[in-house]
Order: sequence, then structure tokens, then C-alpha cells
Amino acid sequence: MDATVLSDTAPLDLRLSPDELETTRDHIVEFLRSVVDDAGADGAVLGLSGGIDSTTVAHLAVEALGPENVHGVVMPSEVNTDRNMSDAERVAEDLGIEYDVVEIQPIAETFFDAFPEAADDQVAAGNVYVRTRGVLNYFVANAENKLVLGTGNRSEAMTGYFTKYGDQAVDCNPIGNLYKQQVRQLAAAMGVEEDLVMKTPSAEMWEGHSDEDEMGLDYDTLDAILAMHVDGPLSKSATVDHLGVTEAQVDRVVELVDGSEHKRHMPPAPEPLDI
Repeated sequence: MDATVLSDTAPLDLRLSPDELETTRDHIVEFLRSVVDDAGADGAVLGLSGGIDSTTVAHLAVEALGPENVHGVVMPSEVNTDRNMSDAERVAEDLGIEYDVVEIQPIAETFFDAFPEAADDQVAAGNVYVRTRGVLNYFVANAENKLVLGTGNRSEAMTGYFTKYGDQAVDCNPIGNLYKQQVRQLAAAMGVEEDLVMKTPSAEMWEGHSDEDEMGLDYDTLDAILAMHVDGPLSKSATVDHLGVTEAQVDRVVELVDGSEHKRHMPPAPEPLDI
């Protein structure tokens, strides 16, 4: 296994064995083919951010569907760094897929102008950018009879680290069962360059934004607590002892999971009346 995809400070090694990794890769590729075929679609569309998740999904989509059937959309706003957008284009060009660059700032500004009272709300404005990208992904996909691929991983899904009706407004989630550490491992195995594999994750919802700063802990620690305490059988005290993490870190992960439960379900309706 490639040691570069695991930090020296990671509390737990969640990487798959070589056989498990190959089986997982084949399983996702077959899943993508099946989903597209069952829908009678002509391929797939995905937003490219320059991050490891969208990069990994793009590689898997090309392996499953062929580059001619994958369309990438790069959607920068004024808060996105030039480096990330350049990385997104690099991924598309390296894979040989069609891609478009759509500046979304003018679109977002129409929302800010329509309700200026919220324009300075950092989170609300950040979600506008994310939801605008979701609409554009579907606009392209509908026009080309393609499906929209999600780029979220298991760590994000469990903690609610996504925008409702934004980056999870998708037709399927190819890497939705993989912890972030495993996404890095799979990306490295598929030949993704190390600078992308180990890049600091950021949804870039506002200037200077990073995933780990907002969540309050790094992905390796998050993955370990999710695997051992939330998905796994260990109590809080056993998790602290086994992983060498703090009680506050375990509490933070549980808070994120519990507070985002509504994001992982269809919108609720009242129970039907027996009348």
C-alpha cells in the first residue's frame, strides 16, 4: 500500500488490502455502468472542483463509461482559488473528457440582489454557490440525456458535510461508502498525482474555507471515530483509549452525525390519518 496516503498522525489505518481495493474499484465501476444503463442514459455529468473526491469519481466514470461519455463542469465563483480551478481543468484534460468552465458568480449575484438581507451571511451565501452548481449539473445532464454523479464520500455523508439540495442533488454517489482515507488510497491506486491525493480538502464556500477547520478536526481523526464509535461497536471511553483521541473529539463527531440526520432522509410528512 502507498504510505503517502496515510498521515503519520492518523489514529487508525482504514486502508483496504490490495485485493479489497481491487474488488472495491471493480464494484464501483460496475455500479456506474449499471446505473447509467438502467436509466437509459448516454453517460454522466459531474462537477469538477480540483479536489480529490471529484477527481476520483471522474477517474472511475471514465473507466466505467469511457471518456467520450463523461462531461465535466468546472464552476468557479469569486471565492474559488485559481489553483483549484486549474487542477479541475487539469483532471479533465488528463482524462480526455469534454468539459466546460461556467462562471457562477453572476448567477449567484442575482440571488444576492433578490434578497440582499442575506448576502453577507457567509453560510447562506456559500450554500447559494453550491446549489447553483447543482442546478447547472442537471441543466447539462438533462440536455445530454446523462446522469449527474455525486462526489461525496462516507465521511461527509455521515457528518452532514454537504449542502442539502446542492452537492448531494445527484443521481448516485459512486464513492459514498468510502471513508476519506480510502478515497485517497483508491485515487493513488488509479494513478492520480500525489499533489491531488494529499491536497487539503476544501468546499471553498467562502474565502479561506477548509473542511477540517469548519468541522473542528482532521479527516483521519474523523474517519477513525466514525469507523470505531459511530459505525463500530466501541463506547466513547473505549474509542478514546483505543485511538488516542479526546472525549471532546468524539463528542464533536457524534454532534455532527446527530445534527445532520435530517439530511440523510427524504423530507418528512405527517403520519397518514386513519380516517
